[in-house]
Amino acid sequence: MADTGAKTIQGDASMNHAENHADEEQPSLIDWKSIWKPLSLIVGTFLIFFWLPINNPRFTNAVIEALALAKWYAQEHVLLCLVPAFFIAGAIACFISQAAVMKYLGAGAKKVLAYGVASVSGSILAVCSCTVLPLFASIWKRGAGLGPAVAFLYSGPAINILAIVLTARVLGLQLGIARAIGAIVFSIVIGLIMHFIFREEEQAKAEAAMHLPEEEGGRPLWQTVVYIGSLVGILIFATWGKSSSPVGIWNAIYGVKWWLTSAFAALLGVLLIKWFNVKAYKVGVSAGVVAVLAFVFPHEPLIAFSAGIIGVTWMITTTRGETEEWFLSTWEFTKLIMPLLFAGVLAAGILLGRPGHEGIIPSHYVSSLVGGNSLAANFFASIVGAFMYFATLTEVPILQGLIGSGMGMGPALALLLAGPALSLPNMLVIRSVMGTKKTVIYVTLVVIMATISGILFGAYMS
Repeated sequence: MADTGAKTIQGDASMNHAENHADEEQPSLIDWKSIWKPLSLIVGTFLIFFWLPINNPRFTNAVIEALALAKWYAQEHVLLCLVPAFFIAGAIACFISQAAVMKYLGAGAKKVLAYGVASVSGSILAVCSCTVLPLFASIWKRGAGLGPAVAFLYSGPAINILAIVLTARVLGLQLGIARAIGAIVFSIVIGLIMHFIFREEEQAKAEAAMHLPEEEGGRPLWQTVVYIGSLVGILIFATWGKSSSPVGIWNAIYGVKWWLTSAFAALLGVLLIKWFNVKAYKVGVSAGVVAVLAFVFPHEPLIAFSAGIIGVTWMITTTRGETEEWFLSTWEFTKLIMPLLFAGVLAAGILLGRPGHEGIIPSHYVSSLVGGNSLAANFFASIVGAFMYFATLTEVPILQGLIGSGMGMGPALALLLAGPALSLPNMLVIRSVMGTKKTVIYVTLVVIMATISGILFGAYMS
Protein backbone atom coordinates (compact mmCIF):
# COMPACT_ATOMS: atom_id res chain seq x y z
CA MET A 1 0.00 0.00 0.00
CA ALA A 2 2.85 2.30 0.87
CA ASP A 3 4.49 1.55 -2.46
CA THR A 4 1.21 2.22 -4.24
CA GLY A 5 0.81 5.55 -2.46
CA ALA A 6 4.36 6.54 -3.24
CA LYS A 7 3.86 5.70 -6.90
CA THR A 8 0.65 7.71 -6.94
CA ILE A 9 2.39 10.72 -5.44
CA GLN A 10 5.29 10.30 -7.84
CA GLY A 11 2.87 9.96 -10.73
CA ASP A 12 1.01 13.12 -9.68
CA ALA A 13 4.27 14.99 -9.41
CA SER A 14 5.30 13.81 -12.87
CA MET A 15 1.97 14.91 -14.31
CA ASN A 16 2.24 18.36 -12.67
CA HIS A 17 5.78 18.72 -14.00
CA ALA A 18 4.63 17.70 -17.46
CA GLU A 19 1.72 20.18 -17.32
CA ASN A 20 4.00 23.00 -16.18
CA HIS A 21 6.47 22.16 -18.91
CA ALA A 22 3.65 22.15 -21.45
CA ASP A 23 2.53 25.56 -20.20
CA GLU A 24 6.04 26.90 -20.66
CA GLU A 25 6.26 25.61 -24.25
CA GLN A 26 2.76 26.74 -25.25
CA PRO A 27 2.99 30.12 -27.01
CA SER A 28 1.28 33.09 -25.38
CA LEU A 29 -2.00 34.23 -26.85
CA ILE A 30 -1.03 37.86 -26.19
CA ASP A 31 0.84 39.58 -29.03
CA TRP A 32 2.40 42.47 -27.13
CA LYS A 33 3.99 43.94 -30.25
CA SER A 34 0.55 44.66 -31.70
CA ILE A 35 -0.92 45.77 -28.36
CA TRP A 36 1.58 48.19 -26.84
CA LYS A 37 1.19 50.98 -29.40
CA PRO A 38 -2.62 51.31 -29.22
CA LEU A 39 -2.49 50.67 -25.47
CA SER A 40 0.05 53.49 -25.05
CA LEU A 41 -2.14 55.76 -27.16
CA ILE A 42 -5.21 54.97 -25.05
CA VAL A 43 -3.35 55.42 -21.76
CA GLY A 44 -1.70 58.62 -22.98
CA THR A 45 -5.02 60.07 -24.14
CA PHE A 46 -6.59 59.16 -20.80
CA LEU A 47 -3.81 60.88 -18.85
CA ILE A 48 -4.07 63.99 -21.01
CA PHE A 49 -7.79 64.33 -20.36
CA PHE A 50 -7.35 63.35 -16.70
CA TRP A 51 -4.90 66.18 -16.08
CA LEU A 52 -6.41 68.64 -18.58
CA PRO A 53 -5.87 72.13 -17.09
CA ILE A 54 -9.23 73.53 -18.11
CA ASN A 55 -9.19 76.01 -15.21
CA ASN A 56 -5.95 77.57 -16.42
CA PRO A 57 -6.82 80.77 -18.35
CA ARG A 58 -3.74 80.52 -20.58
CA PHE A 59 -4.59 76.97 -21.60
CA THR A 60 -8.24 77.73 -22.37
CA ASN A 61 -7.16 80.79 -24.35
CA ALA A 62 -4.66 78.64 -26.27
CA VAL A 63 -7.43 76.18 -27.19
CA ILE A 64 -9.58 79.07 -28.44
CA GLU A 65 -6.62 80.39 -30.42
CA ALA A 66 -6.06 76.96 -31.98
CA LEU A 67 -9.69 76.77 -33.09
CA ALA A 68 -9.58 80.38 -34.32
CA LEU A 69 -6.43 79.64 -36.34
CA ALA A 70 -8.05 76.53 -37.84
CA LYS A 71 -11.16 78.58 -38.72
CA TRP A 72 -9.06 81.32 -40.30
CA TYR A 73 -7.03 78.71 -42.19
CA ALA A 74 -10.21 77.06 -43.49
CA GLN A 75 -11.70 80.37 -44.60
CA GLU A 76 -8.63 81.96 -46.13
CA HIS A 77 -6.56 79.09 -47.50
CA VAL A 78 -8.40 75.84 -48.06
CA LEU A 79 -10.73 76.95 -50.86
CA LEU A 80 -8.49 79.52 -52.54
CA CYS A 81 -5.11 77.80 -52.12
CA LEU A 82 -5.27 74.14 -51.21
CA VAL A 83 -8.17 72.95 -53.37
CA PRO A 84 -6.72 74.39 -56.61
CA ALA A 85 -3.33 72.97 -55.58
CA PHE A 86 -4.89 69.52 -55.11
CA PHE A 87 -6.41 69.68 -58.59
CA ILE A 88 -3.04 70.75 -60.04
CA ALA A 89 -1.27 67.93 -58.19
CA GLY A 90 -3.80 65.43 -59.52
CA ALA A 91 -3.34 66.76 -63.03
CA ILE A 92 0.45 66.48 -62.80
CA ALA A 93 0.17 62.89 -61.58
CA CYS A 94 -2.24 61.96 -64.38
CA PHE A 95 -1.18 63.89 -67.43
CA ILE A 96 2.54 64.66 -67.12
CA SER A 97 4.45 61.57 -68.07
CA GLN A 98 7.00 60.07 -65.75
CA ALA A 99 9.54 60.31 -68.57
CA ALA A 100 9.09 64.10 -68.76
CA VAL A 101 9.50 64.50 -64.99
CA MET A 102 12.60 62.29 -65.03
CA LYS A 103 14.04 64.23 -67.96
CA TYR A 104 13.83 67.65 -66.33
CA LEU A 105 13.76 66.91 -62.58
CA GLY A 106 14.97 63.32 -62.25
CA ALA A 107 17.99 62.14 -60.31
CA GLY A 108 19.93 61.75 -63.55
CA ALA A 109 18.98 65.11 -65.09
CA LYS A 110 21.55 67.83 -65.61
CA LYS A 111 21.97 69.77 -62.37
CA VAL A 112 21.68 73.24 -63.90
CA LEU A 113 18.50 72.30 -65.74
CA ALA A 114 16.92 70.39 -62.84
CA TYR A 115 17.57 72.98 -60.12
CA GLY A 116 16.80 75.86 -62.46
CA VAL A 117 13.41 74.40 -63.37
CA ALA A 118 12.64 73.53 -59.74
CA SER A 119 13.49 76.95 -58.32
CA VAL A 120 11.82 78.93 -61.09
CA SER A 121 8.62 76.87 -61.14
CA GLY A 122 8.40 77.09 -57.36
CA SER A 123 8.85 80.85 -57.29
CA ILE A 124 6.23 81.44 -59.98
CA LEU A 125 3.53 79.82 -57.85
CA ALA A 126 4.21 82.05 -54.79
CA VAL A 127 2.31 79.77 -52.42
CA CYS A 128 2.49 79.17 -48.65
CA SER A 129 4.28 76.29 -46.93
CA CYS A 130 1.11 74.17 -46.97
CA THR A 131 -0.18 74.89 -50.48
CA VAL A 132 3.12 73.76 -52.02
CA LEU A 133 2.80 70.29 -50.42
CA PRO A 134 0.42 68.57 -52.87
CA LEU A 135 2.48 69.91 -55.77
CA PHE A 136 5.69 68.63 -54.18
CA ALA A 137 4.09 65.25 -53.49
CA SER A 138 2.95 64.94 -57.09
CA ILE A 139 6.35 65.60 -58.72
CA TRP A 140 8.07 63.40 -56.11
CA LYS A 141 5.77 60.48 -56.86
CA ARG A 142 6.27 60.98 -60.59
CA GLY A 143 10.00 60.38 -60.21
CA ALA A 144 11.63 63.75 -59.51
CA GLY A 145 15.06 63.55 -57.93
CA LEU A 146 15.32 64.33 -54.23
CA GLY A 147 17.46 67.44 -54.75
CA PRO A 148 15.25 69.16 -57.36
CA ALA A 149 12.08 68.14 -55.47
CA VAL A 150 13.41 69.68 -52.26
CA ALA A 151 14.51 72.81 -54.16
CA PHE A 152 10.94 73.13 -55.44
CA LEU A 153 9.56 72.48 -51.94
CA TYR A 154 11.61 75.31 -50.46
CA SER A 155 11.39 77.79 -53.32
CA GLY A 156 7.57 77.76 -53.62
CA PRO A 157 6.82 79.56 -50.34
CA ALA A 158 10.25 81.19 -49.81
CA ILE A 159 10.90 82.91 -53.17
CA ASN A 160 7.71 84.92 -53.27
CA ILE A 161 8.32 88.03 -55.38
CA LEU A 162 5.55 90.10 -53.76
CA ALA A 163 6.68 89.08 -50.25
CA ILE A 164 10.27 90.05 -51.03
CA VAL A 165 9.17 93.43 -52.41
CA LEU A 166 6.96 93.98 -49.35
CA THR A 167 9.86 93.03 -47.05
CA ALA A 168 12.14 95.58 -48.72
CA ARG A 169 9.49 98.29 -48.54
CA VAL A 170 8.35 97.72 -44.95
CA LEU A 171 11.43 96.29 -43.22
CA GLY A 172 14.17 97.90 -45.26
CA LEU A 173 15.92 97.42 -48.60
CA GLN A 174 18.89 95.55 -47.10
CA LEU A 175 16.68 92.97 -45.38
CA GLY A 176 14.64 92.54 -48.56
CA ILE A 177 17.76 91.93 -50.67
CA ALA A 178 19.19 89.55 -48.08
CA ARG A 179 15.93 87.60 -48.03
CA ALA A 180 15.87 87.30 -51.83
CA ILE A 181 19.48 86.16 -52.10
CA GLY A 182 19.18 83.82 -49.13
CA ALA A 183 16.01 82.16 -50.41
CA ILE A 184 17.47 81.49 -53.87
CA VAL A 185 20.74 80.15 -52.44
CA PHE A 186 18.90 78.05 -49.84
CA SER A 187 16.70 76.29 -52.39
CA ILE A 188 19.69 75.20 -54.49
CA VAL A 189 22.17 74.46 -51.70
CA ILE A 190 19.72 72.48 -49.55
CA GLY A 191 18.65 70.50 -52.62
CA LEU A 192 22.29 69.70 -53.49
CA ILE A 193 23.10 68.67 -49.91
CA MET A 194 20.05 66.40 -49.75
CA HIS A 195 21.10 64.83 -53.03
CA PHE A 196 24.64 64.28 -51.72
CA ILE A 197 23.49 62.72 -48.44
CA PHE A 198 21.22 60.26 -50.23
CA ARG A 199 23.38 59.94 -53.34
CA GLU A 200 23.36 56.12 -53.33
CA GLU A 201 19.58 56.04 -53.26
CA GLU A 202 19.44 58.69 -55.98
CA GLN A 203 21.91 56.77 -58.11
CA ALA A 204 19.77 53.65 -57.83
CA LYS A 205 16.72 55.70 -58.83
CA ALA A 206 18.55 57.10 -61.86
CA GLU A 207 19.68 53.64 -62.95
CA ALA A 208 16.16 52.28 -62.57
CA ALA A 209 14.82 55.14 -64.68
CA MET A 210 17.16 54.18 -67.53
CA HIS A 211 15.33 50.86 -67.85
CA LEU A 212 11.84 52.32 -67.88
CA PRO A 213 10.00 51.69 -71.15
CA GLU A 214 9.25 54.65 -73.39
CA GLU A 215 5.73 55.95 -72.85
CA GLU A 216 3.70 56.00 -76.01
CA GLY A 217 0.58 57.87 -76.95
CA GLY A 218 -1.01 60.25 -74.48
CA ARG A 219 -1.82 63.90 -74.84
CA PRO A 220 0.61 66.20 -76.67
CA LEU A 221 2.90 68.12 -74.32
CA TRP A 222 1.66 71.53 -75.44
CA GLN A 223 -1.92 70.60 -74.56
CA THR A 224 -0.84 69.46 -71.11
CA VAL A 225 1.07 72.71 -70.58
CA VAL A 226 -1.94 74.84 -71.58
CA TYR A 227 -4.32 72.78 -69.46
CA ILE A 228 -2.19 72.84 -66.30
CA GLY A 229 -1.38 76.48 -67.02
CA SER A 230 -5.08 77.34 -66.78
CA LEU A 231 -5.20 75.69 -63.34
CA VAL A 232 -2.05 77.50 -62.22
CA GLY A 233 -3.52 80.81 -63.41
CA ILE A 234 -6.61 80.22 -61.26
CA LEU A 235 -4.41 79.47 -58.24
CA ILE A 236 -2.14 82.49 -58.73
CA PHE A 237 -4.80 85.14 -59.22
CA ALA A 238 -7.35 83.75 -56.73
CA THR A 239 -4.69 84.04 -54.03
CA TRP A 240 -3.23 87.37 -55.20
CA GLY A 241 -2.61 89.52 -52.12
CA LYS A 242 -3.21 93.22 -51.72
CA SER A 243 -0.15 95.45 -51.92
CA SER A 244 0.67 97.87 -49.12
CA SER A 245 0.87 100.66 -51.71
CA PRO A 246 -2.28 102.08 -53.35
CA VAL A 247 -0.43 102.43 -56.66
CA GLY A 248 1.70 100.13 -58.76
CA ILE A 249 1.28 96.99 -60.84
CA TRP A 250 0.70 94.69 -57.87
CA ASN A 251 -2.20 96.74 -56.59
CA ALA A 252 -3.58 97.12 -60.13
CA ILE A 253 -3.62 93.36 -60.60
CA TYR A 254 -5.30 92.97 -57.20
CA GLY A 255 -8.12 95.22 -58.41
CA VAL A 256 -8.90 92.87 -61.33
CA LYS A 257 -7.82 89.57 -59.74
CA TRP A 258 -11.27 88.00 -59.99
CA TRP A 259 -11.65 88.98 -63.63
CA LEU A 260 -8.31 87.31 -64.37
CA THR A 261 -9.34 84.27 -62.33
CA SER A 262 -12.57 84.09 -64.32
CA ALA A 263 -10.66 84.27 -67.59
CA PHE A 264 -8.51 81.27 -66.66
CA ALA A 265 -11.60 79.43 -65.43
CA ALA A 266 -13.32 80.09 -68.77
CA LEU A 267 -10.23 78.75 -70.56
CA LEU A 268 -10.40 75.62 -68.41
CA GLY A 269 -14.06 75.16 -69.33
CA VAL A 270 -13.26 75.34 -73.04
CA LEU A 271 -10.43 72.82 -72.63
CA LEU A 272 -12.67 70.42 -70.73
CA ILE A 273 -15.12 70.45 -73.65
CA LYS A 274 -12.57 70.16 -76.45
CA TRP A 275 -9.96 67.82 -74.96
CA PHE A 276 -11.71 65.91 -72.18
CA ASN A 277 -15.13 65.27 -73.76
CA VAL A 278 -17.06 67.06 -71.01
CA LYS A 279 -20.57 67.93 -72.21
CA ALA A 280 -20.96 71.59 -73.11
CA TYR A 281 -24.20 71.89 -71.16
CA LYS A 282 -22.38 70.88 -67.93
CA VAL A 283 -19.83 73.63 -68.42
CA GLY A 284 -22.61 76.08 -69.25
CA VAL A 285 -24.66 75.21 -66.16
CA SER A 286 -21.63 75.49 -63.87
CA ALA A 287 -20.51 78.78 -65.41
CA GLY A 288 -24.05 80.19 -65.18
CA VAL A 289 -24.37 79.35 -61.49
CA VAL A 290 -20.98 80.91 -60.74
CA ALA A 291 -21.86 84.07 -62.69
CA VAL A 292 -25.19 84.48 -60.90
CA LEU A 293 -23.61 84.03 -57.46
CA ALA A 294 -20.82 86.47 -58.35
CA PHE A 295 -23.46 89.05 -59.34
CA VAL A 296 -25.68 88.48 -56.28
CA PHE A 297 -22.78 88.37 -53.79
CA PRO A 298 -20.14 90.70 -55.29
CA HIS A 299 -18.40 91.24 -51.93
CA GLU A 300 -18.28 87.52 -51.06
CA PRO A 301 -16.17 86.00 -53.85
CA LEU A 302 -15.69 82.76 -51.91
CA ILE A 303 -19.33 81.87 -52.56
CA ALA A 304 -18.92 81.95 -56.34
CA PHE A 305 -15.47 80.36 -56.11
CA SER A 306 -16.86 77.50 -54.02
CA ALA A 307 -19.62 76.97 -56.57
CA GLY A 308 -16.94 76.77 -59.26
CA ILE A 309 -15.10 74.06 -57.31
CA ILE A 310 -18.33 72.08 -56.93
CA GLY A 311 -19.04 72.54 -60.63
CA VAL A 312 -15.62 71.27 -61.71
CA THR A 313 -15.96 68.28 -59.39
CA TRP A 314 -19.40 67.48 -60.80
CA MET A 315 -18.17 67.76 -64.39
CA ILE A 316 -15.10 65.57 -64.05
CA THR A 317 -16.76 62.88 -61.92
CA THR A 318 -19.69 62.45 -64.29
CA THR A 319 -17.54 62.19 -67.42
CA ARG A 320 -15.95 58.84 -68.14
CA GLY A 321 -12.28 58.46 -68.97
CA GLU A 322 -9.39 60.79 -68.16
CA THR A 323 -11.38 63.15 -65.98
CA GLU A 324 -12.30 60.35 -63.59
CA GLU A 325 -8.62 59.48 -63.27
CA TRP A 326 -7.89 63.15 -62.59
CA PHE A 327 -10.46 63.25 -59.79
CA LEU A 328 -9.22 60.02 -58.20
CA SER A 329 -5.64 61.27 -58.24
CA THR A 330 -6.74 64.58 -56.72
CA TRP A 331 -8.67 62.73 -54.04
CA GLU A 332 -5.61 60.63 -53.13
CA PHE A 333 -3.57 63.76 -52.43
CA THR A 334 -6.46 65.34 -50.51
CA LYS A 335 -6.94 62.25 -48.36
CA LEU A 336 -3.23 62.06 -47.59
CA ILE A 337 -2.56 65.71 -46.80
CA MET A 338 -5.65 67.40 -45.37
CA PRO A 339 -5.92 65.55 -42.01
CA LEU A 340 -2.24 66.14 -41.26
CA LEU A 341 -2.50 69.81 -42.18
CA PHE A 342 -5.40 70.52 -39.85
CA ALA A 343 -3.77 68.54 -37.03
CA GLY A 344 -0.64 70.62 -37.49
CA VAL A 345 -2.57 73.90 -37.62
CA LEU A 346 -4.34 73.06 -34.34
CA ALA A 347 -1.05 72.14 -32.67
CA ALA A 348 0.65 75.32 -33.91
CA GLY A 349 -2.31 77.39 -32.71
CA ILE A 350 -2.18 75.92 -29.22
CA LEU A 351 1.56 76.52 -28.89
CA LEU A 352 1.99 79.90 -30.58
CA GLY A 353 -1.51 81.23 -31.30
CA ARG A 354 -2.55 83.27 -34.29
CA PRO A 355 -0.52 86.18 -35.64
CA GLY A 356 -0.99 88.95 -33.09
CA HIS A 357 -2.39 86.60 -30.43
CA GLU A 358 -0.85 84.31 -27.86
CA GLY A 359 -0.95 80.55 -27.34
CA ILE A 360 0.57 78.62 -24.46
CA ILE A 361 3.98 80.19 -25.13
CA PRO A 362 3.83 83.89 -24.15
CA SER A 363 4.82 86.24 -26.96
CA HIS A 364 7.04 88.35 -24.69
CA TYR A 365 9.20 85.27 -24.14
CA VAL A 366 9.74 85.08 -27.86
CA SER A 367 10.53 88.76 -28.29
CA SER A 368 12.92 88.75 -25.32
CA LEU A 369 14.90 85.82 -26.73
CA VAL A 370 15.52 87.26 -30.21
CA GLY A 371 17.26 90.50 -29.28
CA GLY A 372 20.84 91.12 -30.36
CA ASN A 373 22.76 88.89 -32.73
CA SER A 374 23.91 85.96 -30.60
CA LEU A 375 23.92 82.35 -31.75
CA ALA A 376 21.09 81.60 -29.33
CA ALA A 377 18.93 84.47 -30.64
CA ASN A 378 19.35 83.46 -34.28
CA PHE A 379 18.83 79.77 -33.53
CA PHE A 380 15.70 80.50 -31.49
CA ALA A 381 14.29 82.70 -34.28
CA SER A 382 14.92 79.90 -36.78
CA ILE A 383 13.21 77.30 -34.58
CA VAL A 384 10.17 79.48 -33.89
CA GLY A 385 9.91 80.34 -37.59
CA ALA A 386 10.21 76.69 -38.57
CA PHE A 387 7.33 75.54 -36.37
CA MET A 388 4.98 78.53 -36.60
CA TYR A 389 2.54 78.74 -39.51
CA PHE A 390 2.85 81.86 -41.67
CA ALA A 391 0.33 82.53 -44.39
CA THR A 392 1.76 84.27 -47.45
CA LEU A 393 2.80 87.87 -46.63
CA THR A 394 1.79 87.67 -42.93
CA GLU A 395 5.41 87.25 -41.84
CA VAL A 396 6.16 90.88 -42.75
CA PRO A 397 3.78 92.65 -40.32
CA ILE A 398 4.64 90.08 -37.61
CA LEU A 399 8.33 90.85 -38.00
CA GLN A 400 7.61 94.56 -38.06
CA GLY A 401 6.09 94.24 -34.59
CA LEU A 402 8.93 92.04 -33.31
CA ILE A 403 11.62 94.43 -34.60
CA GLY A 404 9.77 97.26 -32.89
CA SER A 405 9.96 95.20 -29.66
CA GLY A 406 13.73 94.85 -29.91
CA MET A 407 14.32 91.94 -32.29
CA GLY A 408 17.75 92.01 -33.93
CA MET A 409 18.12 92.22 -37.70
CA GLY A 410 20.02 88.91 -37.80
CA PRO A 411 17.24 86.94 -36.07
CA ALA A 412 14.73 88.75 -38.29
CA LEU A 413 16.43 87.38 -41.42
CA ALA A 414 16.72 83.93 -39.81
CA LEU A 415 12.98 83.88 -39.20
CA LEU A 416 12.27 85.10 -42.74
CA LEU A 417 14.35 82.30 -44.25
CA ALA A 418 12.98 79.51 -42.04
CA GLY A 419 9.41 80.66 -41.38
CA PRO A 420 7.62 80.88 -44.75
CA ALA A 421 9.20 77.64 -46.04
CA LEU A 422 8.42 75.51 -42.98
CA SER A 423 5.65 75.00 -40.44
CA LEU A 424 4.50 72.21 -38.15
CA PRO A 425 1.69 71.20 -40.58
CA ASN A 426 4.23 71.28 -43.41
CA MET A 427 6.61 68.95 -41.54
CA LEU A 428 3.89 66.39 -40.79
CA VAL A 429 2.95 66.12 -44.45
CA ILE A 430 6.55 66.03 -45.71
CA ARG A 431 7.22 63.11 -43.36
CA SER A 432 4.27 61.19 -44.80
CA VAL A 433 5.61 61.77 -48.33
CA MET A 434 9.35 61.11 -48.07
CA GLY A 435 9.87 59.59 -44.62
CA THR A 436 11.13 60.64 -41.21
CA LYS A 437 14.87 60.63 -41.92
CA LYS A 438 14.72 62.86 -44.99
CA THR A 439 12.27 65.22 -43.27
CA VAL A 440 14.47 65.61 -40.18
CA ILE A 441 17.54 66.32 -42.32
CA TYR A 442 15.65 68.83 -44.49
CA VAL A 443 14.27 70.73 -41.50
CA THR A 444 17.67 70.66 -39.78
CA LEU A 445 19.39 72.07 -42.87
CA VAL A 446 16.88 74.91 -43.13
CA VAL A 447 17.26 75.80 -39.44
CA ILE A 448 21.08 75.63 -39.47
CA MET A 449 21.44 77.66 -42.67
CA ALA A 450 18.91 80.24 -41.45
CA THR A 451 20.81 80.56 -38.18
CA ILE A 452 24.17 81.04 -39.93
CA SER A 453 22.67 83.53 -42.38
CA GLY A 454 21.17 85.49 -39.52
CA ILE A 455 24.49 85.70 -37.67
CA LEU A 456 26.35 86.88 -40.79
CA PHE A 457 23.68 89.44 -41.70
CA GLY A 458 23.47 90.71 -38.13
CA ALA A 459 27.25 91.16 -38.03
CA TYR A 460 27.12 93.04 -41.36
CA MET A 461 24.35 95.34 -40.12
CA SER A 462 26.03 96.14 -36.79
